[in-house]
Amino acid sequence: MKGEDPRASPASVALALRLGHAGLIPFVAGAALAWQLPPGSQPFATLALSAYAAAIVSFLGGIHWGIGFRDGTPRLFLWGVVPSLAAAAALLLAPRHGLLVHAAMLLLCDAVDRRIYPAHGLRAWLGLRRRLSLVAAASCVVAAAAG
Repeated sequence: MKGEDPRASPASVALALRLGHAGLIPFVAGAALAWQLPPGSQPFATLALSAYAAAIVSFLGGIHWGIGFRDGTPRLFLWGVVPSLAAAAALLLAPRHGLLVHAAMLLLCDAVDRRIYPAHGLRAWLGLRRRLSLVAAASCVVAAAAG
């Protein structure tokens, strides 16, 4: 993948790709465990996945803070806090309901990024973002359905 941002070295792009895909392991494993574990252990699996999803959703908002600092776009800070607030609220719900909020936020973050990234020279990352978001959101929905 060739990034539009000349600061993205091939090594950093390769690392981002590996880490991004590795970050899906807890999503997919959590969804599988929610279905495979005995009923008494399912709540732990869905809570663990909900906590991980909350961290990732918060991270996606934090990216906008980084872009805002880099490009001097303070309005990005406003959107940047929304995912964290939604993720924290989702953690207060029963895990299976919170997972649905996380799935929705993962997709909403992807939709917002599709509007924001191109204006900041980050269009090349949208393919990766879409793949990661779809698998993570689907994992949350699958795990929520197990409960």
